[in-house]
Amino acid sequence: MHFLPEKLDDYVVNHSQQEPEILKELSRETWQKVLNPRMISGAYQGRLLSILSKIIRPKNILEIGTYTGYSALCFAEGLQKDGKIITIDRNEELEALQNKYFQKSGYRSQIIQKIGNALTLIPTLEEKFDLVFIDADKCNYSNYFHLVIEKMNSGGIILSDNVLWSGKVVEKLDEKDNDTKELLAYNTLINSDSRVETVVLPIRDGLTVTRVI
Repeated sequence: MHFLPEKLDDYVVNHSQQEPEILKELSRETWQKVLNPRMISGAYQGRLLSILSKIIRPKNILEIGTYTGYSALCFAEGLQKDGKIITIDRNEELEALQNKYFQKSGYRSQIIQKIGNALTLIPTLEEKFDLVFIDADKCNYSNYFHLVIEKMNSGGIILSDNVLWSGKVVEKLDEKDNDTKELLAYNTLINSDSRVETVVLPIRDGLTVTRVI
């Protein structure tokens, strides 16, 4: 979703860093072969994820929701040389495509893929994280936050995607719409929890930057 007028949005995109060729290839293959290709982060948001990772210089990253691996590769650009990214997704059918581009990227040795339910996998992780990206099933965003907050280093950043949910967060709520209901609760949670401070960015479908105090 675009919150700016089309001409202004085009200007912003055209005057921002362009995506590397490998990510263009991954994006094309995602659109050609994978269901719901709009789930991919895309060039503009991907460059934002990349530059945030480069600013943070994380040792350990946790990504909840791998999809085809686009955002993982964006985050990998900012990893420390001995750093790693653990990325979790429940869709095992996408693992081969992820691997194809992880291998081509040069970051293969720094990316750890886990297939399964993040709610059960996250508690098994022993690492402390400098950067977490939440981009999975919306109905569990608050659950993911509660699981990762104790695994964050002080000053660490939690990024949450799709928090504006195509503008539904400011429309009349359909009581049957559990995803929007949960996102409303989540946005309130991360703006009121005393352990963090949060800013909402109206970028694409909404991205929050949450800093752990």
